Amino acid sequence: MHITKHNTTTTGLLLTGLILILGGCQSAYYSTLEKVGYHKRDILVERVGKARDAQQEGKEQFKSALEKFSSVLNFKGGALEDKYKQLNEEYEDSEEAADDVRSRIDAVESVAEALFEEWKEELGQYTNASLKRDSKDKLRNTRKRYKKLITAMRRAEKKMDPVLNAFKDQVLYLKHNLNAKAIMSLQKELRTVKSNIAALVNDMEKSIHEADTFIREVGL
Repeated sequence: MHITKHNTTTTGLLLTGLILILGGCQSAYYSTLEKVGYHKRDILVERVGKARDAQQEGKEQFKSALEKFSSVLNFKGGALEDKYKQLNEEYEDSEEAADDVRSRIDAVESVAEALFEEWKEELGQYTNASLKRDSKDKLRNTRKRYKKLITAMRRAEKKMDPVLNAFKDQVLYLKHNLNAKAIMSLQKELRTVKSNIAALVNDMEKSIHEADTFIREVGL
């Protein structure tokens, strides 16, 4: 296990260095990977999997933050300063999870655009009409499946901001109003926060489902 982790880390560092050497040129980056047998289709499927995992982790983090938020609003005694710190930690963890989700989705979109552009261009290289027609159909179907996936991912992504904004407001308010009266004021916002998180979790689950379907159908 230790060796695998080390090798994975080393590979990641090498790829990062490669990107820097190539000046951030995505086409050169993908071209270099293809020379070692790692094609855009493989990269896309892998990135969809990572985006799915990031959303799964993000979903659990937002649910955890809601539980902490609710516990603070049900404050019955003790040190409010500790409650504030706990809530602030949950907010920061949620923000970090959201950033990871966004970057993973961006990575999916980046390689998908490169893949479809290449695929479309290569259709003109066929001399066999039957194979060309079959490849064109597969491109169309893959695009259709991808569009459904990225739409679901972006929809869930947009739902994160209202939740993060609400958490940030609560944290800022508690920071400067560490008293029972402040807790009572924030209790009025609980229903809205719960509703926003419920909508977020629902959309994330749909997105995760779409990712699983995409990997199953396209990753064959």
